[in-house]
Amino acid sequence: MKVATFGEIMLRLKSPAQERLFQSPILEATFGGSEGNVAVALARSGMEAKFITALPDNQIGRECTRQIRGHGVDVSGIKAKPGRIGIYFFENGTNQRPSNVIYDRAGSCIAEIEPGDIDWGKALEGCGWLHISGITPAISRKSADASIASVKAAKNLGLTVSFDLNFRAKLWNYGAKAQDVMSEIAGYADVLIGNEEDYQKSLGIEGPKGAQEGKIDTEEYAAMCRRALAKFPQADHAAVTLRESFSADSNNWSAMLATSSGIFISKKYAITDIVDRVGAGDSFSAGLIFGLLNYPDPQTALEYAVALSCLKHSIPGDLALIEPGEAKKLMEGNASGRVQR
Repeated sequence: MKVATFGEIMLRLKSPAQERLFQSPILEATFGGSEGNVAVALARSGMEAKFITALPDNQIGRECTRQIRGHGVDVSGIKAKPGRIGIYFFENGTNQRPSNVIYDRAGSCIAEIEPGDIDWGKALEGCGWLHISGITPAISRKSADASIASVKAAKNLGLTVSFDLNFRAKLWNYGAKAQDVMSEIAGYADVLIGNEEDYQKSLGIEGPKGAQEGKIDTEEYAAMCRRALAKFPQADHAAVTLRESFSADSNNWSAMLATSSGIFISKKYAITDIVDRVGAGDSFSAGLIFGLLNYPDPQTALEYAVALSCLKHSIPGDLALIEPGEAKKLMEGNASGRVQR
């Protein structure tokens, strides 16, 4: 099955290693963004993936398109138009200093997307699944309208829709209420994905009481997932990532999946030397899509998603540059990190 994703991809400017921004006069330039990250992870897992977006008709936009294409993604859904690419500045935290993101994306091509820029029937032709995130509708009213149009078109065409709730407080500033927009989109989704904050702030779903202190009460998380499925009855899967954060470098990582057949909880990975956690949620989304399409049971699908996203923590940049089979090996217990010869 071919999976389409729709959203913004940005220029990522990062300070070297764990330096503060502009501590030295160098910024590492790469590209990244939630839905583009998902498309790349799926393509590198061996699936057909298509990325739909709008990029500036200039050298930067063309180079971004080339790089996404280079990972095996179908880029025929990228609309080149006048404008700019969104930018985000990133400094990687360490120990007790958290990572920090600064956005510079106002007026980007996606923020100024017009209703006629994307022919959704053509863009989704040949696809069986559409994935979007809550970041795109947070950018502007126009990008919110495009997000809603994308899921409406997908459902009219019979596609499965997955929605990563991805709440970004720094972006919701154009006047719309996040819960109003996000709930409308969630009403078209078959698969809901997020962490506990995403469910609470994007959809108004009551969450676990001890989450802010890093406490994982699986019964409370399961209850939250059930509330989400009850509020959005057309959805048949609600997944939540379970991150126990001890410092910027050390987290426990696992996830839960709720379906009509029950609650499934993955194994837990202790990640004690995080290289870059940006994009981990996107790789989880990609892994869950892959798992649901390629494994016969929800537990194995969830284990694949958690394994893929665990590996992403070891890779600098937004993209999960994972080779086919690596997540499966980790899922099956090969976690020693020994040299492969």
